[in-house]
Amino acid sequence: MDQRFRPASLVPVGLIVDGVSIETDLVLVRVRSPVAAGRCPDCGATSQRIQSRYWRRAKDLPLSGRRVELQVLVRRFRCDGVLCGRQIFAERFNTGVLAVRSRRTERLDHIVQHLGLALGGRPGASLAARMMLPVSNDTLLRVVRRRAKTPSEPLRIIGIDDFAWRRNHRYGTIVCDLERRRPVVLLPDREPATSEAWLRHQPAVHTVARDRGGGYGEAVARALPEATQVADRWHLMENASRAFLDAVRKSMRQIRRTIGATVVSPALLTAAEKLQYESYLRREETNAAVLALWQDGVPIKQIVRRTGHHRMTVRRIVRGERGDVFRPRQSSLEAHLPWLDAQWDAGARNASALWRSLRTSGFQGSLRVVLEWATRRRRAERTDTSSLARVPSARTIARLMTIGRDNLTKSETVAIAAIESGVPTVVEARELVADFHAMIRTKRAEALSPWIERASSSLIASLANGVRRDEAAVRAAIASAWSNGQTEGQITRLKLVKRQMYGRGKIDLLQARLIGAQ
Repeated sequence: MDQRFRPASLVPVGLIVDGVSIETDLVLVRVRSPVAAGRCPDCGATSQRIQSRYWRRAKDLPLSGRRVELQVLVRRFRCDGVLCGRQIFAERFNTGVLAVRSRRTERLDHIVQHLGLALGGRPGASLAARMMLPVSNDTLLRVVRRRAKTPSEPLRIIGIDDFAWRRNHRYGTIVCDLERRRPVVLLPDREPATSEAWLRHQPAVHTVARDRGGGYGEAVARALPEATQVADRWHLMENASRAFLDAVRKSMRQIRRTIGATVVSPALLTAAEKLQYESYLRREETNAAVLALWQDGVPIKQIVRRTGHHRMTVRRIVRGERGDVFRPRQSSLEAHLPWLDAQWDAGARNASALWRSLRTSGFQGSLRVVLEWATRRRRAERTDTSSLARVPSARTIARLMTIGRDNLTKSETVAIAAIESGVPTVVEARELVADFHAMIRTKRAEALSPWIERASSSLIASLANGVRRDEAAVRAAIASAWSNGQTEGQITRLKLVKRQMYGRGKIDLLQARLIGAQ
């Protein structure tokens, strides 16, 4: 078997090598077409009458750390077609070799496209230069746009959701093919009219997975009235959990009376907690003023104008959702609390030493976080149990009421037991939310209507009313195998691509990079 190297292996299939010259950082390869005749691009007639020749340059894949440039001998033919309006034409090369007017071979253009898809403009150009493929960032983006292909297969099951061009300012819409697990189109906004206009050109769609916002539901109902709408299951479960948190917030006054911690002693608070407590006192003054106007029959719009507060803030006050004394965020110490408690019980009371030990185990927080924790522990040891009575935040109570009792400390168990016996409406809301979650997990759609009737007279009545308004889509979400999780994943990928371009990518480039990479 002949294993000798042939110069023809350097160039794309369909070209003949006439000569090779090697310079310092460049390999020049002279090539020509092996075909004796050319075909007119207008009439398709074959001609062997050569009018002239010229040299054409095209870049190819690099070789041994050197750039490769093809010097292509191109022939001009005279067209023999009687009725053809073109007299002279240049020969064309085979598909996949060298396109018309292209300065790169097809295989190099393919590499350039994938560099643009993966990295974008400037990062792709930087990597291409290291790979001896010198292309500019503008060229990369032009190739990505030019070679982008929109899926043409008929759509039957789609997911639709919005994504942020700029959060709280401008949004777009992404549509995904759930059967083939890929995005198909990006729309410039999330207006129902835009979605409706696109959906009207998709008559084969029979199932649409969407979130629970009303805009997409209305667009689907108008454009595809026969299609089945499926609400997103994750959002349903998240909405139920949020409804329970709102129920706890509404009941915070009763919870404080039940636990017996209606008064907070500032002497027991750390510096950060004192700031939160002072903010709580200011909020209480605002709440009292707004509630007084509301009880006098003043509409929410007038209250907003008189007080200058945001309408959502006024609504939360009226609903009783601003009663938390402390609203702590997730602490960076949460994962390290068992180790800290063990060290404290063993006699290690120096906060700085504890912080240095935590740093060696991967803790990224500051020394102040550990100092606050150590201060709280010392004050707890110096004070009796009755003076330490303090109600946790609504979020903490909601979390403690929904996790297993085996994971609670003794004090947490006592507090939750007091809440369960003293505020039965919160316990009812928790059971309703648990039933709703179980209904979705076990796909028991027949239990939805009785659940709505039970929940309509509870603290989560707003959730029940929302489910009733969108009952068909919620029922389909419980029974159907389709959901909008794929679309959410594609939105995460879209965010990555958009941030790679520092948020400056237009919709055509975003669509080319997101869909063209499939």
